[in-house]
Amino acid sequence: MRIALVNDTTLALHALRRVLALEPRHEIAWEARDGAEAVQMARRDQPDLILMDLLMPGVGGVEATRRIMAASPCPILLVTSSVESRNGLIYEALGHGALDAVQTPSLLEPAAIAGQPLLRRIRQIERLNTPEKQPRTLPPLIAIGSSTGGPAALVSCLAPLPLDLAAAVLVAQHIDAQFAPGLVQWLNSQIPLPVEAVQEGDPVRRGVVQLACSNNHLVLKADGRLGYVVEPRDEPYRPSVNQLFLSLLRPGVTPGQAVVLTGMGRDGASGLLKLRQAGWHTMVQSEATCVVYGMPRAAFELGAAEQQLDPAMIALNLRRQQGRCRPGA
Repeated sequence: MRIALVNDTTLALHALRRVLALEPRHEIAWEARDGAEAVQMARRDQPDLILMDLLMPGVGGVEATRRIMAASPCPILLVTSSVESRNGLIYEALGHGALDAVQTPSLLEPAAIAGQPLLRRIRQIERLNTPEKQPRTLPPLIAIGSSTGGPAALVSCLAPLPLDLAAAVLVAQHIDAQFAPGLVQWLNSQIPLPVEAVQEGDPVRRGVVQLACSNNHLVLKADGRLGYVVEPRDEPYRPSVNQLFLSLLRPGVTPGQAVVLTGMGRDGASGLLKLRQAGWHTMVQSEATCVVYGMPRAAFELGAAEQQLDPAMIALNLRRQQGRCRPGA
């Protein structure tokens, strides 16, 4: 589950994080330090569950619950340091749509013990909501990572692709967020396929090149939509090609095609290897055509690439593979 944390206390946030870390399937969607911020975040990125504190400066948990349930409803579980002494606020929040209330886990006990009431309630909410969720059908996927010299290589790979392409093309190009919109505009002037900047929560779009436009990492999320994650914070390559590739290793995602183009460093190598091992068709750009033969070399030497090709041949392979993926083909 993608779980959001709303709490103004650093110790409480730490306690919640360490409990959620006990079950790796849970992902922290975002954190907010007050109710007003939570309302804005929930509107931009609706999580599977919000763990809502009651007492916060400014907009508290009761009013935040009311606003969220009115504008972007999702499950809300109240987490407070004292359930018994806050019955009035709890019942008011329940009246606005919150599901239940639990005690904030203690930091004085082991997480496995302190977190049991919270995890038990999360599991119950998960079981209640799972039947309502319909799996999102994804088109075939082409995932591309690039860095230094990448824009020109992207044009060479993507320009020959047909307008009725069956696949969605996801691109992580190392570029600062302030320059990404300009890259989108330039690519749109160079290739027939439409190019779009990915916004949080965008669906995967068949026949569209969807480009990361954030200093955070573009990923395919559990609900089948695209979005961004901050972690790993110490990742020097942003947006990270590896993080995009690894996010595609989800149940229900059909193996597609993945490409590492010219660039400095090793980003994308380990992720490309994982994709190849999962049945994806993997390619890297040839040394002779790279501006910097760093990322493709790292992937090729790791055994992550089935083929090492110039961009024109990469484009030809993409066309051939997608021909087999078309509906009715």
